[in-house]
Amino acid sequence: MAQDGIDLSGVAGRYAFALHELASEQRATEEVSRSLAAFQRLLGDSADLRRLVESPVFSAAEQVKALDAVLSSADIKGLAANFIRLVATKRRLFVLPEMIAAFQRLDENAKGLVRAEATVASPLRPEHESALRQALSAATGGKTVNLNVKTDASIIDGIIVKLGSRMVDASLKTKLNSIRTRMKEVG
Repeated sequence: MAQDGIDLSGVAGRYAFALHELASEQRATEEVSRSLAAFQRLLGDSADLRRLVESPVFSAAEQVKALDAVLSSADIKGLAANFIRLVATKRRLFVLPEMIAAFQRLDENAKGLVRAEATVASPLRPEHESALRQALSAATGGKTVNLNVKTDASIIDGIIVKLGSRMVDASLKTKLNSIRTRMKEVG
């Protein structure tokens, strides 16, 4: 099962799809998205919380009890909190980060947003970043592009663009490696 390039066939995709459908019906996608993003930040900030989520040694009851305290202190409630508790009860908490990522992609897709990542050797000038956004928007049929630009001097020059599941590598490093490989084949 896939929706506009988003793979929903795995456990994470199925749970995220169900949550997004329910949140859409209740007109609560913004609230759920914010709450899940807040929980994702908590996971990034707390090794203990990551251990609770990832470790199979905790029982479902222990996970739910600990999560209740975390959710309460982070003021995460409603549909998002109930979803996190359900995931813990079903012993799928270790997949929660992937579920959150899939939900965010579904939500962005529903809003007509597309996520893109560009890696460049040196920072882009504003007019170049704007032109890149316009080109990516045109390539997606006019969707709004959420562009994340990273700088990586190791690519030497050029650009690497990831747009959904597509990637275009026009970096000098890749071109040089390609030439090196062809020269080894000849020699």
